[in-house]
Amino acid sequence: MPHVSVVIPLYQTERYIGEAIASVLAQTFADFELIVIDDGSRDQGPHIARAVADPRVRVVTQANRGLAGARNSGIRAARGDLVALLDADDRFAPAKLARHVVHLAENPGIGVSFSASRLIDGDGAPLGLVQSPQRSRYGAADIFCRNPVGNGSAPVIRRATLDAIAFPHPSEPITCWFDESFRQSEDIECWTRIAATTAWRFGYVDAPLTEYRITRGGLSADTAAQLATWRRFRAKVAAYAPALERAHGNRAEAYQLRYLARRIVHGGTGDAAALGMMLRALRLAPGMLFEEPTRTLSTIAAALARALLPEAASDRLLALALGQASRHAGLKV
Repeated sequence: MPHVSVVIPLYQTERYIGEAIASVLAQTFADFELIVIDDGSRDQGPHIARAVADPRVRVVTQANRGLAGARNSGIRAARGDLVALLDADDRFAPAKLARHVVHLAENPGIGVSFSASRLIDGDGAPLGLVQSPQRSRYGAADIFCRNPVGNGSAPVIRRATLDAIAFPHPSEPITCWFDESFRQSEDIECWTRIAATTAWRFGYVDAPLTEYRITRGGLSADTAAQLATWRRFRAKVAAYAPALERAHGNRAEAYQLRYLARRIVHGGTGDAAALGMMLRALRLAPGMLFEEPTRTLSTIAAALARALLPEAASDRLLALALGQASRHAGLKV
């Protein structure tokens, strides 16, 4: 049996799937299987995956179930003691699996080992930013409020950890780990459920072992829809961890609003949406000004610029306030 099962959900990603698969096959740790879940994709992505001449690669085809459903299918098919998740438009650094295998072997209480992520653009070029956690603690409140894992391609998870949160599908005779009713926020919902309902801990590998692609039109591009889904996630947390939600729900929402405000700012929109989100965030959790003053104040300044100044002038202020970075980056946790 392979030690690690890598799961890649595939849907309409023919441009990138070859890179994703190649990054797995280039791993320095070779004891793995790669399961590509063709989630009803209508482009050439499944053909590209099936054409890979490596016995460790399997392609499983199913009707479209969404990202959470594709991950669930991959986990059900996985045979390894560890499960690594990789979105079809992201890539692994060559030492990704090796570093996590060692990290988990040396820390038996850690159930989710995650790394930093280097941000790349649609063409695979580095954006000069690294997505990494701001804190060294990863308790349930930290996971709920700040999502230090960052993205779905960063973690490698013990199978035993996943089995501890398994639940039956509400209408089919199958087991699930990710909630398929979520088309966004399914990652943070899963991580929070692990942290809040099990004894497994989260651990960090301080190296950019994942390359996380930032593109226009992705799932996180519609900030209004993302906020609505996040609030549904908050309501679910209130059901299975009511004390956690009561104590930290407003703070968690404030940080989510700040994250979405930064997405709007970097997207270059000229309305007051980002400023409105920041004002709501401060009303919910004014303490964020003291917890992370630089990031909070710089976001307020950039949101004001987008709302009040012409685009060229706000671009210049944005470069000063948020640093010389891609307008589409700004995703550091």
